[in-house]
Amino acid sequence: MLQRFARVLAAAAPAVFCLAALAQDFPGRPVRIVVPYAPSGNIDITARTLSQPFSEALGQPVIIENRAGAGGTMGTGFVAKAPADGYTLLLGSSGTVTAGPAVYKNLPYDATRDLVPVGAIQSVPMVLTAGPGTPVANFRELLAYAKSKGGPLSMASAGSGSSNHLALELFAREAHLQVLHVPYKGSGPALIDLLGGQVETMIDQMSSSIEHIRGGRLKVLAVTSLRRSPQLPNVPTLDELGVTGFEASTFSGLFAPTGTPPAVLEKLQLALKKALSIESVRERYRSMGVEMMDMSPAEFAAFVRADLEKWRKVARDANIVLD
Repeated sequence: MLQRFARVLAAAAPAVFCLAALAQDFPGRPVRIVVPYAPSGNIDITARTLSQPFSEALGQPVIIENRAGAGGTMGTGFVAKAPADGYTLLLGSSGTVTAGPAVYKNLPYDATRDLVPVGAIQSVPMVLTAGPGTPVANFRELLAYAKSKGGPLSMASAGSGSSNHLALELFAREAHLQVLHVPYKGSGPALIDLLGGQVETMIDQMSSSIEHIRGGRLKVLAVTSLRRSPQLPNVPTLDELGVTGFEASTFSGLFAPTGTPPAVLEKLQLALKKALSIESVRERYRSMGVEMMDMSPAEFAAFVRADLEKWRKVARDANIVLD
């Protein structure tokens, strides 16, 4: 028995030594952050804002690589299957880490099994808006209009199974409204039709809609966070307006492949914390209409699990299942 145990230890020793050496030497070369969307969107801007201060904290170049496709699942799956050495990271978001896994049957990854959170970055509240031709000026008028029109209220989303689609379904249930979901291929086309009067209302990320709101082109009726947004301090929350406890926001954070050595994760976590403590970085994010998520890696991991379960329940209740 002792001899067998000694042989097992001897066989395991090289692997343990390699992991220890990897952690000690990390990072010894550039680190890559994969953005699973095309350039110029919120997730891409988030990554590029982070890249330089994160690079300085790590002492190595940080390269942003866009791997768009399949609603963000292609790039996410790439990172999930990448070597767990800390050199390939994901700028993940609710779209690919919680909302997507809640509705898609056949993803090339399991978000909770294949990815480990490094740390949270930001939370993006959503806004309930009405187009310029929709005859309402506030949330109460929207309720009255929806109940008097003799049919469902048309509401746009960035696509079936998207975060704002799930928020829309949760809103319809909690506000007791009949809603016709009108999915688009992204927020851009949805906003064009909302502004043009082809659809009446929309729930979307504040960062996508805020310039139209500031310019007076969209009527903002409520925010979906539990607290009012500093970017729109005069706009009430749905919770304030009687949809008690309503909360729907998206998030972004840094993720690594599961199996990344704890010592490497710790170095990544410390570098991320240092980068996010820089006031110019925080101000850039705030200017986008987002809120910083100041939580520990353990708290972020718990947050991700809870968010996934929340949207899984919404998807089940609304019978949303996508291939």
